[in-house]
Amino acid sequence: MPSVDINVSAGKAQVKEPWIWRLSHEFNVKVNILKANVDADFGWVQIELEGPVEEIQRATAWLMTTGLNVEAQQRAVGA
Repeated sequence: MPSVDINVSAGKAQVKEPWIWRLSHEFNVKVNILKANVDADFGWVQIELEGPVEEIQRATAWLMTTGLNVEAQQRAVGA
């Protein structure tokens, strides 16, 4: 199954939001937390999204609309 690694960083407002929960419930992707460092004011997470290509693309596009800083570790799904 295709997967992509993504780095996500969040400021104070976004740290308190359940965006990882939303990814796993609103999109047909499996979310695997690879590394993370989160406190009350700032956090970053390296996650792996696994699932159908269309769902990974939808989930990534949604993340980019949330105000989070999103960086893909590779240029293409499954690369």
